Amino acid sequence: MRPNEIAEVLNRPLSQELLARDMTRLAYVGTDGTPRNIPIIFAWNGSEIVVSTPKNAPKLAALRVNPMVALTIDTESHPPKILLIRGRAELDYVDGIPDEYLQTTSTYEMTPEQRVEWEAEVRSLYVDGMVRIVITPTWAKLIDFETTLPSAVEELVQRRNERQPA
Repeated sequence: MRPNEIAEVLNRPLSQELLARDMTRLAYVGTDGTPRNIPIIFAWNGSEIVVSTPKNAPKLAALRVNPMVALTIDTESHPPKILLIRGRAELDYVDGIPDEYLQTTSTYEMTPEQRVEWEAEVRSLYVDGMVRIVITPTWAKLIDFETTLPSAVEELVQRRNERQPA
């Protein structure tokens, strides 16, 4: 998929709405060769997805070996709205807490006092810093079940339409 095609998908209003959410599912291949799929909070910076994780997270070893990942961001309502993204992850080891982590968690319902306590707890937990996993999209598909469908269903609709007389 070309960069302009990816940008076109990601810049659609529904994609932007989904990219404003705070939870995605990250799929990657573990070091033992088996698939993993984990829920994780994320931030969209306009061109990349950023997730943060502890420096001892098992996914880091796996991503060093195979940096290719897949993400799913979707709604809970029916029909679901689904944004699928494939990309390449780069690991950025940082001191302290990444801004994106604090930005994403700012949507959590807390009083200002609770927020101060929570942030102090986070800073004490990640005293050695964290890792920013920066994912550059290499492919994207938006499925809304109105104007776009899963690829296999789109193919069936196309075949059906070709069989029907005009």
